[in-house]
Amino acid sequence: MEIKLAAKIKLAKYIKDTALIAVNPHSLFDIQVKRIHEYKRQQMNIFGVIYRYLRLKQMKPAELKKQVPRASIFGGKAAPGYWMAKTIIRLITAVGEVVNSDKDIGDLLKVVFIEDYNVSKAEIIIPASDISEHISTAGTEASGTSNMKFVLNGGLIIGTCDGANIEITREIGEDNIFLLGHLAEDVEELRHQHRFGKVTMDPKLRTVCDAIEAGQFGDPNIYSGLISALTTGCDYYLVSDDFSSYVATQDLVDQTFKDKEDWATKSIMSVANMGFFSADRAINEYADSIWNIEPAPVKGEKK
Repeated sequence: MEIKLAAKIKLAKYIKDTALIAVNPHSLFDIQVKRIHEYKRQQMNIFGVIYRYLRLKQMKPAELKKQVPRASIFGGKAAPGYWMAKTIIRLITAVGEVVNSDKDIGDLLKVVFIEDYNVSKAEIIIPASDISEHISTAGTEASGTSNMKFVLNGGLIIGTCDGANIEITREIGEDNIFLLGHLAEDVEELRHQHRFGKVTMDPKLRTVCDAIEAGQFGDPNIYSGLISALTTGCDYYLVSDDFSSYVATQDLVDQTFKDKEDWATKSIMSVANMGFFSADRAINEYADSIWNIEPAPVKGEKK
């Protein structure tokens, strides 16, 4: 935990130096850094941040003292012509402008978008993660490696049963990962229901959309496409269907984070069980089953 705190202090300093935002390194660092795309659902993450902010604003001082401070940190690149991805980034930065200047909230919530995300910045960001978000719509994500990097660096995952999350869960156990949302086999049926107007928006998400449309985060016309994707767009990526599960799972993350010893145990056990994803195992398996090659002795190596 001392190593993790040192990594968080390093990231907090980088954020302060580059974005001029003061982040408490003792808060829960909630990180989502990856290509900006609707199927990866950064929009669900920032909707969840807005919902958290709206709840905090309704709490009395005594209740606020019981809340876990959180820094929601985003990063990633959008394709040049991908208008919706650019809109998601705009909403993230707009929410940050409102939340980060709210003195009533203070360190209980900070929102940061790290610009020009790249590998050098990943080296600072990934080791500082307490929880990382891998929340793609089930059945849409290939078996990527970013979630593996986060767990290997002692961070836990909040995610759907999709992509490598499934493989990681198999290795580290369900007790050490925060899973949410519908399964891949449910997706087509849910989309079918949406197309025929048989699904109403989740009430929690409706509250978020109302705040956006009321101009709480700037000109609502900027985000009209993002909102219409949930309504006239038939919510293809099932943000509404998974939103309540997402919020409830984030509440579970908060409760778990309060028990520092339990959190440390989950972190250590996760790292210890990630050996399956080592490069040695992967390369040996590829060599054996795909490339059909055998290892050759290294020159000068003793047999």
